[in-house]
Amino acid sequence: MADEGLRPIIVKRVNKGGGGHHGGAWKIAYADFVTAMMAFFLLMWLMGSTAKGDLQGIAEYFKTPLKVAMSGGSGAGDSSSIVQGGGKDLTRKDGQIKKADDPEIKKTYNLQAAHLRDVEKELERQEMERLRTLKARIEEAIEARPTLRQFKKQLLIDITTEGLRIQIVDEQNRPMFALASAELQPYTREILLEIGRALNDVPNRVSLSGHTDAKPYANGEKGYSNWELSADRANASRRALIAGGMDEAKVLRVVGLSSAVPADKNDPFNPINRRISIIVMNKKTEESVSKDGGTVAVSSEAQAKKELAGAAAAAAKK
Repeated sequence: MADEGLRPIIVKRVNKGGGGHHGGAWKIAYADFVTAMMAFFLLMWLMGSTAKGDLQGIAEYFKTPLKVAMSGGSGAGDSSSIVQGGGKDLTRKDGQIKKADDPEIKKTYNLQAAHLRDVEKELERQEMERLRTLKARIEEAIEARPTLRQFKKQLLIDITTEGLRIQIVDEQNRPMFALASAELQPYTREILLEIGRALNDVPNRVSLSGHTDAKPYANGEKGYSNWELSADRANASRRALIAGGMDEAKVLRVVGLSSAVPADKNDPFNPINRRISIIVMNKKTEESVSKDGGTVAVSSEAQAKKELAGAAAAAAKK
């Protein structure tokens, strides 16, 4: 019996593992798969039992949900959807109505558009009245000064689709500039100073263009030509207008057009083709010129012939 106390004690330990592929993790994955399949078949059943109109509304909603929500139309809240009527008033059964189709909104829009047209017409009328007043003032100022009155035949003032156009043209024996130069003659400078004093009376901006006849400038093919000469003369006129009191910020464009736009298309060497054109632009022309590529329209052929005839008649009276 004493030997029994000396017998060794043996402890058996059993290590329990996950069992590898024999564990239960696959059951969770299978349950998720079955749930997903059930949801899929439920969705297919609902889609199969939904009317074609509802399907189109659902598709439209997912394409542009904000558009449907903000402006109405077939989709969420349509009369054929589960919630009849929809929209702001759930008691309605006629479905949503696009804002553009609402008679009241159309009426309001038309009234506003008509009001804007009336305002634009009134502004154009007021602008035209200002330009007519400016034309009369310039003519009176020239007439009131004996030193300038003798040159009024070289001053052509008319109202065109671009605004008030003031043209100072050459005569055979009375040019505006020194020969082949951008130097203003004293009487031309006096005329421009007088015009400059009057232009600040209107808010309209101004465009200047210089023109020459077709007689080529000496050695102008490769160097200084009528293009540079016409641009220099336009800039010389701009400086005279500013010296007369015109705000420099009123000038929107200064261009030299050489002989490209003759007043007398039949006689490109006619002195009337040598001229400075000042356009007091109306609002539409100013907006067009302000845009890239905008241009100031030039005289039509009929208008040019009318001006030429007027200048010729005036010269005949001398």
